Amino acid sequence: MRETSDDTTERPSEPSSTPRGVGAFFARHRTAWLITAAAAGFALIGSGAVAVGAATSPVVTSSAQTAEVQDVAPSTSASPTPTPTATTPPPRPVPANAVPASKLRTCSVQGLTTDPRFGNMQAQALNADTGEVLFDRDANTPNRTASVLKVLTTSAALSALGPDYRATTRVVQGSEPGTIVLVGGGDVTLTRLPTGQESIYKGAAHLDDLAARAKTAYEASNPGVPITKIVLDASYFGGDGWQPSWETSERWNGWMSIITALQVDGDRDNPVLQDSPRSTDPVARAGTAFASYFGGVPTVVGTAPAGATELAQVQSQPVSVLVKQTLVPSDNSVAEMLGRLTAIKMGAGNTFDAIRQATPQALQAYGIDTSGIVTVDGSGLSDNNAVPPKYLTQLMLKVNKREGNLGNIYDGLPVAGRSGTLSFSDRFNGGNTVARGHIFAKTGSIKTGYTLSGIVKAKDGSTLVFAIFALGKVSATARQAIDTLATGFYNCGNNLSNN
Repeated sequence: MRETSDDTTERPSEPSSTPRGVGAFFARHRTAWLITAAAAGFALIGSGAVAVGAATSPVVTSSAQTAEVQDVAPSTSASPTPTPTATTPPPRPVPANAVPASKLRTCSVQGLTTDPRFGNMQAQALNADTGEVLFDRDANTPNRTASVLKVLTTSAALSALGPDYRATTRVVQGSEPGTIVLVGGGDVTLTRLPTGQESIYKGAAHLDDLAARAKTAYEASNPGVPITKIVLDASYFGGDGWQPSWETSERWNGWMSIITALQVDGDRDNPVLQDSPRSTDPVARAGTAFASYFGGVPTVVGTAPAGATELAQVQSQPVSVLVKQTLVPSDNSVAEMLGRLTAIKMGAGNTFDAIRQATPQALQAYGIDTSGIVTVDGSGLSDNNAVPPKYLTQLMLKVNKREGNLGNIYDGLPVAGRSGTLSFSDRFNGGNTVARGHIFAKTGSIKTGYTLSGIVKAKDGSTLVFAIFALGKVSATARQAIDTLATGFYNCGNNLSNN
């Protein structure tokens, strides 16, 4: 720091030996001299001088003179340069939800995605424990799912109906003497095979059991009045029984019945075959089978009178069992049954339009965003359904953890090379056999799309959930491309790269 001198400080008295002439001069010109001296001193200070007056003779001053100098000459003191105050810089901003660094993954399946058999491919795979996205190809775009939609239908049923719900078929007293009414409750698994024989639906209710109970109860309350007419009431389901976007070949190829609240064996010609041709009138087939237990009396289509006395009832297997009977063989008729029953329970109605509203609504209980989902049926046969692969993987995260009642979905998924639609000879063969027993997934196939979604128990011990769509101009060979990609997920496990 630069030092400063102060010219206003009092000086010692002048010695008496000072020459008189000089003193007189100073006396006469005292004020002017002081001003000049002060200015000279200020100039010296500005040039860095330490002491002022070193080149001048001592001067006698008085307190009055000192005050006069102070009035004329400005202070030569300079303000000291302030010392900077140390400050702490503000902390760097940090995101509210900082994302930890991701593991560098090196196992790529990119080469598998270019298989032309895919057509237009969409897919996603997540680590089932962390939810981290490992692989993504256009997973946000809603698209047709084929029978993978059954996962949504059964999940919605578990939410709305619960795993213990059973569909009930009843017989009630008719409004006329000698009349009884067979009232369908939506159970398409009701079988016309005699008690002791199993249909394709193991554990299904038997029509002969219902007829025997009804006959006993009728005779007890109507002694001496024979049964002369049977009314067939299928009004529990409304609207069209066939979705306009379905291929009619689905019926005669044995993959789908017309959806009615009253039918037997899913309206199959052969109750013990999964794929058996269906009729054009499921209600009539059920009525004929039921009437045979009453001597073949005539049947008519109608409705039960309000408040009619119930004579007998039988019930389907619980929803927990129906879920498996839907998913493992990919049964379309049971899926539509569950879709309609869910819509009725949700108060949306009993038609296809009601399913469009009710399924996404019931799925909201799982806490996953359902916006963009379109469900025009329960089976997935329509190519107008639309679900993003991302929704399926999010749902499969919960299925894998068995949240709520979704463990029933897990238990109903076909297993690669072991069960259901994944046990066919064209699935997980060749180099893909390594994944057999390790992939649990729902299949889907319609003319415009092949799909697969489920859970992978990977080779490295990790668990993945996934969804794969092959859409557009595709053929059944797309299944092999899908299986190969799923096997890639199995082989890579948690080291699966998105590149």
